[in-house]
Amino acid sequence: MSAVRRHLPLIAVVLAAFSLVLAYLNKARCTGPVFSDYGRSENFDIYKNQIVCYSDIQLLWLGRDIDRHVFPFIHGGISPDGHLFGGTVEYPVLSGVLMWLGAIPASNDAEFLFYSALLLSPFALATAWMLAKLGGHRVLLFVATPALILYGFHNWELPVVFTAVAAIFVVTMAQSWSIRTRGVAGAVLLGIGTCLKLYPGIFVLPLALYVLTEGKKRNGHWDFRGAFAVAGAAVSTVLAINAPFALAGFEGWRASFEFQSLRRADITTNSIWYWGLRPRIDDVTEYDAIVDMLSPALILASFAVATAVGWWIYRRSGTFPWVGVSGAMLCGFLLFHKVHSPQFALWLIPFFILLRVPWQLIGAYLLADIAVGIGVFRYFYDLGAGIDPAGGSELITQVGVWGRAAGLVLFFAFFLRASYVPDEKRPNVPAENPLNSYSPVRNT
Repeated sequence: MSAVRRHLPLIAVVLAAFSLVLAYLNKARCTGPVFSDYGRSENFDIYKNQIVCYSDIQLLWLGRDIDRHVFPFIHGGISPDGHLFGGTVEYPVLSGVLMWLGAIPASNDAEFLFYSALLLSPFALATAWMLAKLGGHRVLLFVATPALILYGFHNWELPVVFTAVAAIFVVTMAQSWSIRTRGVAGAVLLGIGTCLKLYPGIFVLPLALYVLTEGKKRNGHWDFRGAFAVAGAAVSTVLAINAPFALAGFEGWRASFEFQSLRRADITTNSIWYWGLRPRIDDVTEYDAIVDMLSPALILASFAVATAVGWWIYRRSGTFPWVGVSGAMLCGFLLFHKVHSPQFALWLIPFFILLRVPWQLIGAYLLADIAVGIGVFRYFYDLGAGIDPAGGSELITQVGVWGRAAGLVLFFAFFLRASYVPDEKRPNVPAENPLNSYSPVRNT
């Protein structure tokens, strides 16, 4: 084993740390030193779109009582016109707590960005280490591509990415534990992730089916008890974390869900709905009704297709490809959801590392994502400055939106196929390992 391969996890952590420094410096261009009486940087309003240094972290210093250090949800609610107040934020409870923690030592949005970056960074470093152990040199896709620099401190994505990767890491690498124990541990991590951002919750079904079918392969009987234990562990974790907030301040806790349900697929969401359907429907009310119906229906349909294909693969191969099915379900969610923020690329990149996907397709997707991540803010700037965006920032944004959409369709198929293709170049692979058995990960 070469020295580089032996020390790859450490190298990945160092590269991730360097990217995180660049990520902070990029966002810090929008900070002070001149602040309003409320701690808002004057540079933020002037430059956030012009030089693309916007971040949700800095934006939400005001408007959610974060600047007042109000503990989230307990005293909050939502007004009749859809505005949150009293400490309620539009994220699940653990993200709200992280926002509150990052604000404790801060007196302005620049300090809030700084302390939030310190709080979020360990999650990225731990994720880099795990991805290096799981995917070898492909970890460079996480630590050394523009996504981590552009979005590391754009929002609170790094903790939830950590939980999703940690669940896969435990199920894959903790070989001394039984498959049921690993499945339950992974489900607990996915439950925690659901309380940060919702998407890890969709991975529970594939994990439960993996545990169910492994029992059939190893003992001749489907492990229904193990599958129910996985589902129960995830649900119990979510309930245990949410219950104190719901009991202490139900209206504030409920308001975060209501806020998301009221959100429209508008110009700020970067979705196929706004750029594809909205220009064809003049009536906004009709447009919203169609999107509210089609979006969840198509998301659930994509989940059903991914699970059905995964089951077909299991019948042919003997192993349910839960990682590939999870990745495909995530593609369906990102494609059809009303909101497709640029930072969601961080959710997807671990699957590029864990499953072999053509480099050309990954590169094209990352370029499309950069087009959205930069183009949409320049588009907003042009609109505000009275500059015609047609042929410039608007074209770049649309190229990015449709490029990402096409990529997600292809990744949906590749992730499922990738989980079925064995890597014959890897000897002595444990048959029960969900990545090593049927995933084309190559630890080189």
